[in-house]
Amino acid sequence: MENLNPIENARLQLKSACELGDIDKKVYEILKNPQRVIEISIPVKMDDGSIKVFTGYRSCHSTAIGPSKGGVRFHPNVTMDEVKALSMWMSFKCGVMNLPYGGGKGGIEVDPSELSERELEELSRGYIRGIYKYLGDDIDIPAPDVNTNGKVMGWMLDEYIKLTGHHRPGVFTGKPISLGGSKGRTEATGLGVTYITRNICHKIGLKLSETSVILQGFGNVGSYTFKFLEDMGFKVIALLEWDKEIGEYALYNKNGISYEKLSKFKEQNDTLIDFEGANKINSEEFWSLKADILIPAALENSINEEIAEKLDVKVIVEGANGPVTSSADEILNDRGITIVPDILANSGGVTVSYYEWVQNKYGYYWSQEEVFSRLEPSMNEAFENIWKIKEEKNLTFRQATYVYSLIRISEAMKYRGWF
Repeated sequence: MENLNPIENARLQLKSACELGDIDKKVYEILKNPQRVIEISIPVKMDDGSIKVFTGYRSCHSTAIGPSKGGVRFHPNVTMDEVKALSMWMSFKCGVMNLPYGGGKGGIEVDPSELSERELEELSRGYIRGIYKYLGDDIDIPAPDVNTNGKVMGWMLDEYIKLTGHHRPGVFTGKPISLGGSKGRTEATGLGVTYITRNICHKIGLKLSETSVILQGFGNVGSYTFKFLEDMGFKVIALLEWDKEIGEYALYNKNGISYEKLSKFKEQNDTLIDFEGANKINSEEFWSLKADILIPAALENSINEEIAEKLDVKVIVEGANGPVTSSADEILNDRGITIVPDILANSGGVTVSYYEWVQNKYGYYWSQEEVFSRLEPSMNEAFENIWKIKEEKNLTFRQATYVYSLIRISEAMKYRGWF
């Protein structure tokens, strides 16, 4: 029976990286738990006059390199262990991209689709009232995540300013442009996934125009990944989506699906179920499709042992956080399928969040072209450094990525005298 507890999976990855990188065991003991975890109750007056109490969390995993940094998700399945694990993965992600941050993460156990906009705003502001003393642009910096966006960050920033009396836009990233957000932040995660997908294709000898991709998820990450893949010449032949009424379904067209037609249909209909540019198939058929690359860009633990056995792809590029379970990871490695891990593949978002933070600090703002021109070489450099470790030490891509990041984090801890 595989373990789907995300914090246990994260600890296994941490322990493995310590062993493979010959890193002091004290590092594992310090990093296996977050430095600080907050759980709060958030009472919200609902539109019908009743009071409903929601549970919120915020985890600060490590501040060895800098303030903790990470998103806030609104989802019915949010748990304390999930938030802890995600904050640990954020520490690794920031280490991979050489950012001056440790990992943080937050969440509220809620289905936001069941709330009115007023209720959602009250919930967002209540979350900040519960944790604001532990936030700051040099303490802990939230950002959007699953089911949150620039609007939610705007409410949170406003509440923080009201509570503290200080206008500090750098306390939150992923904000609207008018509130100090960075151009290119919305597209950044998907763009980064695409840069990494391109790089791995070059390494293993796949010609972009002849490379087929299947994609799970058409949210922020999935949709922009789709767009930039098409721009680079890839062919996306299938998309797995989820609908509240019918659950999982997929669209398939062996000749490729048009991003422009797909996004226009989604904008007009708020669903892709009846999209005419592809055939509708079920999720089981999707996971069995033959393709060069799979990009899971939905939620964690999407790919389990059963799915791992049936996949017919050469490479998996993890657009989501933790989409492959530890047991599935072993199966895929044994089958010779290369996995580019989330902490590298989807790190474009936190990298541009860093750029936003820098711009807020300076009060000087960059064009989208400048943002993207900084992002591409940063991701390319991280990719090449990790590929070098992978080849030298004969590691999997995931192992090499964790070792690369942990070396930097452990050095900072050592120089600070933590062990």
